[in-house]
Amino acid sequence: MTEIMIDAEGVIDFTRALVRIPSVNDPAHGRSEAPAAALVAETMRGFGWEPVITEPAPGRPNVVAVIEGGGGPGPVLMFEGHTDVVTEGTLDEWTRDPFGAEIVDGRLYGRGSADMKSGVAAMIFGARALQLAGPFPGTIKVCALADEEGLMIGVHHLVDSGQVADVDGAIVCEPEAEELCPSSKGAIRVLVEFDGRMAHGAMPDQGRNPLQPAAEFVRVLADVQESLQAEPGPHPLLGASYLTPTVITGGDLDQINVIPARATVAVDVRTVPGVDHDRLVDRLTGLAETLAAKAETAATVTIGVNRPPVDTPLDDPVVTALAAAHTMITGADPVYGGVPGTTDGTILTAKAGIPTVVYGPGGKWIAHQADEYVELDDIVRKTRVYAEAARLFLIRNPTASG
Repeated sequence: MTEIMIDAEGVIDFTRALVRIPSVNDPAHGRSEAPAAALVAETMRGFGWEPVITEPAPGRPNVVAVIEGGGGPGPVLMFEGHTDVVTEGTLDEWTRDPFGAEIVDGRLYGRGSADMKSGVAAMIFGARALQLAGPFPGTIKVCALADEEGLMIGVHHLVDSGQVADVDGAIVCEPEAEELCPSSKGAIRVLVEFDGRMAHGAMPDQGRNPLQPAAEFVRVLADVQESLQAEPGPHPLLGASYLTPTVITGGDLDQINVIPARATVAVDVRTVPGVDHDRLVDRLTGLAETLAAKAETAATVTIGVNRPPVDTPLDDPVVTALAAAHTMITGADPVYGGVPGTTDGTILTAKAGIPTVVYGPGGKWIAHQADEYVELDDIVRKTRVYAEAARLFLIRNPTASG
């Protein structure tokens, strides 16, 4: 099989150009994904593609290009990435300009260098390399989306608009080092508000203290977590489920002698396949309401995010094609891993039923940190893998779609 030639210099230059754009969703300071999306669209047009731009929210574009292989009917493969980045945080923690795209000792530094502008660049240049290599059956869709770091409105809009209804498999180009991640943990964000009655701390019998059921709720979370870790038990790629209290508020340090009227507990839940989210939410709601009633208070449970876990089979064509391409380019057997958080791929699988696998340049744990970086060799390597993975996926059944 002839090697697909990629533009190594071009993909690195494009990554640097993207990193120099502070595409943080921060309208108050005039920052958004829009300039990064514009650069993506401009680059696609330079390849002769015709990107479709839509806005899930004003000023927050999705960019989608469709590349027909010219080799007859065949499957549809999607490459997916996001153009937004998290804030750079405190500049004192950085030793490099977070939007300088400096290259030092083979590393490209900057916010979003790993998460995930290098992945966006690699998927675009990988698809372009396959296109230039000659006709192929089927179709590639290259999707650079808004708001992965927030509520994922970009991917929700993409699915709801029907733009990926024909996709047979998706490679999500998030940083996972050399791991292929067909599994991702689910996420539930739970907010529990306990309402009591304010009173003087010297006369607690005249009030209803919401801190007591709130504290007891935090304590019983450990019991719920223990039961989930026993049944269904740990996942081979994702490990265990966790229920982590992340926020507990109530009262005023300037008024320690006052029983507060309200206490709030927030919980970040991470689940593995086999955990029924509806049953878990019902269980947490029942516990909160029972504890509140016992303390003669009231509890309101709100679910802010509810994303199921993903568990794409290892023998799915998108996984096998990527694994074979990884071995072909790196000479190493694939190492399978799991995504401890959620990605846009979670929504692609949950809402659209698309088999997904997460694999991209950058360290697995480097995202959102100061001095974020990606190895230049890794960008080039993943670009090569993407091109080969696309070819293998698309030629698997060149005479039938899907």
